[in-house]
Amino acid sequence: MGVSERSLTYATRRSALALAQCRAFVAGLRAVEPSVETTELQIVTSGDRIQDRPLSEVGGKGLFVKEIEEALLDGRADFAVHSMKDVPAELPPGLVVTCVPAREDAHDVLIAPRHGRLDALPSGARIGTSSLRRAVALKRLRPDITIVSLRGNVDTRLRKVDSGEYDAIVLASAGLVRLGLGHRKSEVLALSLSLPAPGQGALAIECRDDGVSVRALLRRLHDPVTATCVAAERGVLVSMGGDCKMPLGAHADRVGDEIRLRAFVADLDGGRYREAERTAEWPASETHAEALGLALGRQLA
Repeated sequence: MGVSERSLTYATRRSALALAQCRAFVAGLRAVEPSVETTELQIVTSGDRIQDRPLSEVGGKGLFVKEIEEALLDGRADFAVHSMKDVPAELPPGLVVTCVPAREDAHDVLIAPRHGRLDALPSGARIGTSSLRRAVALKRLRPDITIVSLRGNVDTRLRKVDSGEYDAIVLASAGLVRLGLGHRKSEVLALSLSLPAPGQGALAIECRDDGVSVRALLRRLHDPVTATCVAAERGVLVSMGGDCKMPLGAHADRVGDEIRLRAFVADLDGGRYREAERTAEWPASETHAEALGLALGRQLA
């Protein structure tokens, strides 16, 4: 049976952001193959259920994909749509990220309704974030501020900063844009100030590696430039053995016929901060891009 004659089930987290980004991808899929019917399987992951502790204490960002990957492996779903930055460096046997669509803005953004900019926050200001990476970047810029752990979906976080519980919060620009909340940005943090997580702003479309017809369909929305940049960033992640248990940032972009890759890593308390940058000829493949990231990661290590 050809994929055009099938009804495909896609798995997703239940959060508003996860639903927005997966439904946008599925709309793009239907645009290139209108005959494909889709069914949505919503899954509450361990990462969604555990809200009272930092992810670094309970297993890392992989908790946002574990149950979804189980649905792929046992056949309940044909493909899944993840935020790339939630996908661990190693995938379970039998699964593959077969499509990386064009990336949304990768920057971190500050939401500070009463103060606007990071440099305008008063000394001792409370900034909410669940990210060790962002906490390290913020404390390097403003050692006088207080970092407070903040979990929950985007709406919850916005309500808390609007109510005054926090003076500011930091979120990914991509998430706000996908939710139609781009107007909430107070300040876009330059990459030189807050380097994104590997894969930030990109999606990962995962499926079983033996699903030939499904993979062929999903690949029609694959963006080679985004995929190459993300491969380089994830190469750093693999090299460092990293997940959200360590402060790690990596970002690659295309500059003419070259790729520019920047990365940093630090100890949990922000100590031993080191950063590196490498520019090279545009990689001939995603494998070559990953090798560049692995080399930069080894340099940082």
